[in-house]
Formats: sequence, C-alpha cells, structure tokens
Amino acid sequence: MEAYTPVKPFEVLSRELGRAPHEIIKLDANENPYGPSPRVLDALSRFPWYHIYPDPQQGELRQALAGYTGLPAEHILPGHGADELLDYLCRLFLAPGDSILNCPPTFGMYSFDAKLSGARVIEVWRDDHFRLDVAGIERAVKEHRPKLLFLTSPNNPDGSLIPHDALRRLLRLPLIVVVDEAYIEFAEDPAANSVASWVPHTPNLIVLRTFSKWAGLAGLRLGYGIFPLQILAHLWTFKQPYNVNVAATVAGLASLNDLPFLQTRIAVLKAERDRLYSALGQIPWLHPYPSQANFVLCRVEGRAAAELHRQLAAQGILVRYYDKPGLQNCIRISAGRPEDTERLLQTLTEYKEAA
Repeated sequence: MEAYTPVKPFEVLSRELGRAPHEIIKLDANENPYGPSPRVLDALSRFPWYHIYPDPQQGELRQALAGYTGLPAEHILPGHGADELLDYLCRLFLAPGDSILNCPPTFGMYSFDAKLSGARVIEVWRDDHFRLDVAGIERAVKEHRPKLLFLTSPNNPDGSLIPHDALRRLLRLPLIVVVDEAYIEFAEDPAANSVASWVPHTPNLIVLRTFSKWAGLAGLRLGYGIFPLQILAHLWTFKQPYNVNVAATVAGLASLNDLPFLQTRIAVLKAERDRLYSALGQIPWLHPYPSQANFVLCRVEGRAAAELHRQLAAQGILVRYYDKPGLQNCIRISAGRPEDTERLLQTLTEYKEAA
C-alpha cells in the first residue's frame, strides 16, 4: 500500500531551510495564513475543564452548526477532522473485496481509506480541464457495482465546482455519493454552490465539511458531516465516544460566534486568490486554472516544476509540487496575505529573468 504523502511539518522545514518560522511563506497546504479568530485564542485560554472528558454527543457544537448550515442538528455529526469521518464511512460500508469510485486527480485520502478497509479503488479520471466523466462513472457503476463514490467540490487540487446537473445525474445511481466541501466557503456563492441542503431529502448523499481552511483550525482537527438520518443512526453506534476533543470543540464554537470577522478574512483570501490567478496568467510559462477554492493550480510549461519548487523553497516560499498522472509538472499555490503574494510574484519574476 502506498503511503499518503503530506507536506513536511513546519518545524522540520524551518530547520531544513535555515529560516525562522516567521521568515517562511507557507503556501503549500491550503492553510489559512491569518490563523483562527482572536475569540478562539481567548476562549481556549479561559476554558477551565480540560481535565474532563468531552460531550460524546457534541450537543452544543451540533446546535451551533445547525445555525451555521441552516440544517437540523440531528443530521450533523462532528469529527476529528473530516478525515475521521472518511475513515468511518469506509469502515462502515466496505468489506474486503468491495469497491469505491474515485475521480482523480483529487484528494488522496479517499483511495487511502478505502484501501485500509480492503476495498478496490475504481478510478474514473477527470478530463484535461478537471471535469468529471459522468458517463464514465455510470459505466463503472454498472460494471463494478461500487458502494461509494467520492467527489470534491471545489475539487482539490484544481478548485473546480461540480455542476449541480451532473451531481443530480450521479445521485440517481445505486450507491452512496460523498461530496467533500472542504473549500466551499471560498466559492463565489457558497450557499448556492453547496449541496448540503439536499441531504435531508436525498437518502444516498453525504456532505463533509471542515474548520481547517475557512476558520484557520487545521492544527486542531475539527470537521463535520451532514448525513441522512438512516446512515447517521449507524454512525452514532460506530464512532468513538470522545472523538472530538475539548479544545477543538471550544475553538469551533468560538469561530461560529465570530462569523462576521472570519467572513471578512475569507473575502480577503478570495480576493488574493483572484489576484494570484490573474498575475500568474501573465507569466508565459505558467498555465493557471480558475479556482473556487483558496489555492491556484498551475501547469509549468517548458520548464521543470521540480526546479521551480526547489528555487522557491530556497527563498523561503513553499508551494506544493506535483508530478503524477494528470498533474505532471504542476505546482499548487495557496492564497496568502497580500505581502506573501508580492514576494511570490517578485521571486517568480526574478526566476523568469534568470531562466
């Protein structure tokens, strides 16, 4: 089994690059460069009950999420990051020899968790513009009878949204459709582009979300899922009783109580993403893809993306490098602060002139 390849820990990169953490521009993992709301830091410092086990039902957090999503709390289950919920779904639905459908290039954890459950991964590749092959998925369902179909909207690593008409067509298939909306807050109209509101009346649709990106809580690992009630009934008996720790719960509640502040930060990151996309498009040897997430994927043309990645790192600028099927010679750049974008673009300009 091939291990999932994450980015290197920040402290390791700091030592390798010989730079203090504050000197590094970290644009390689789609993290929020502004960090959490100040209310989160205050709430964490004041909370007095870290020595007490958390609420296994996460009642207060679920009610707050109901207010945020506009959906009944009985459809919502928090998790230790959305990754935990992905693992639960694979273990709940898959036995050795079962299969899932995956649509690469996309997030690597879907195939990773399926293989941990002994399942086969049937791949229906996206086209050169990262669009889903809906007809190919339909053929694969007929041939392989998979249990689960994993989709990401906006997709990682390119940032494209799944058209609603395509998703409605896929929901007519005899399998569970899991839509990962980790980046939905960065879409131009999150409410219109999300399909979370479909879940209560769609028995084979599950939507996953996270606090990692929009709320800046990646290090605390807090996510949640929106489930049909008949599936959630099984998950309540299946999940670890204290799966969401107290600190993550406190941080999640504080974030949901400071939405205007965090939404302003989201708007700033979306503007920086759009600025980044436009500026990268002016560099002749970069081909950026339009994105509805907090990152921009670029295909490097006529030059080695590996060398570009290395030279940026030498300047303390970290981006994600890809060289695998569907993503040959590519880099992905997370939206950062305006000063991060300035330094990145200046370094790219100098690289262009030196090449």
